[in-house]
Amino acid sequence: MKNKKNNKDKRKIHKENKNVNRAKIIIASAVFISIIIYLSIIVYNFVKNPSKSVIVKEGSISKEETVNAYIIRDEIIIKGENYKNGMVKIKSEGDKVANGDPIFRYYSSGEESLKKKIAELDEKIQEAMEQNNEDLFSPDTKLLDTQIDQKLEEIDKINNIQTIKEYKKNISESITKKAKIAGELSPSGSYLKKLIDERSGYENELNLGAEYIKAVKSGIISYRIDNLEETLNNNDFSKVNKEFLSGLNVKTGQIVSTSNEAGKIVNNFICYIACTSKTDEANLAKIGDKVKIALPSSKEVSAKIEYITKESDNESTIIFSITEGIDELLTYRKTPIDIIWWDAKGYKVPNSSIITENNLNYVIRTKAGYLDKILVKIKKTTDSYSIVTNYSTSEIEELDIDSGVSTSIILYDELILNPTESQIKEIK
Repeated sequence: MKNKKNNKDKRKIHKENKNVNRAKIIIASAVFISIIIYLSIIVYNFVKNPSKSVIVKEGSISKEETVNAYIIRDEIIIKGENYKNGMVKIKSEGDKVANGDPIFRYYSSGEESLKKKIAELDEKIQEAMEQNNEDLFSPDTKLLDTQIDQKLEEIDKINNIQTIKEYKKNISESITKKAKIAGELSPSGSYLKKLIDERSGYENELNLGAEYIKAVKSGIISYRIDNLEETLNNNDFSKVNKEFLSGLNVKTGQIVSTSNEAGKIVNNFICYIACTSKTDEANLAKIGDKVKIALPSSKEVSAKIEYITKESDNESTIIFSITEGIDELLTYRKTPIDIIWWDAKGYKVPNSSIITENNLNYVIRTKAGYLDKILVKIKKTTDSYSIVTNYSTSEIEELDIDSGVSTSIILYDELILNPTESQIKEIK
């Protein structure tokens, strides 16, 4: 009997423990679910409204627009009679030249054959000079030897291709001078004298047959010719409109090919950029307005509006002038650029912190639990942010606002984002 009673008690205790554990599990589950719901609400509210306030800081905003721009240059093509022979460039692409400077020359007839004969003679002259070195010694040849050795030593340390070309040219000229001096020192009828006289004859023949082309004005030399030089010029901006530019059929970003027949002199003091835009800034622009333009290299330059054509579909074709970065645009006729219509710096605040009443703008400042409405002056605004400042004393007097309204916003003020009606009424 006693054993039966004990077993019965054990079953009762086990059942009670089981019920207690079940209750604990239910309570724990309820608590866990409540926490999950609470955290979900917090996360949702945070995502929906990540911050209820913002700190006033210095910042900047700008209005920019990317457009396809046509490059209009003050340029003139220069071309000689022997352009079919091919050319030798004396000045490199982008070099500045003065009026009358030799820019390039055309190959003369039979030039390759003459140059080959001169090269063969140079080898023979060099051998003859080495054999008669002591007999041909002079202070002038010694100086030339020193200059040649110095250039040869320096050329190994240079990486710039243009500089290397100049060094090679200088070395070649020094060797030629040395040969001429040696020829003068050589006895009449000697082998060396004969070689040098023969070389001079070929050199004269080469020079007489060459056609040298000189700059007709100062500027930048370019060999990139696209046959639009006379079509896109600064003679008459009234013809430059959307239809005219589209009819040129120029591909955006296409590199202008280098010519082997002609060159051109480009005005390096001013260049023009034409584009069509339908933005408010473009349609409200005026001749004489100044903006900034970001070139393909990202370099920002100042630009001035020189001409505006109003298009029929609420667009404007605008011609800007620039005086910097002109050499960077020699490669292109049409390229994307960024027009920076304006930029502003100062107190940068989110537009969601600004409220408007009676055509005046305010922000709500919170400090130690107290709210204060501050009058602000908006300098510039974008879709998301505004640059604000304080009104001057004279401006405030003209506004005729309540004397209790605060009129001074300062750095690190804490502003309410999306102020509610109750918060606004609380201040009033």
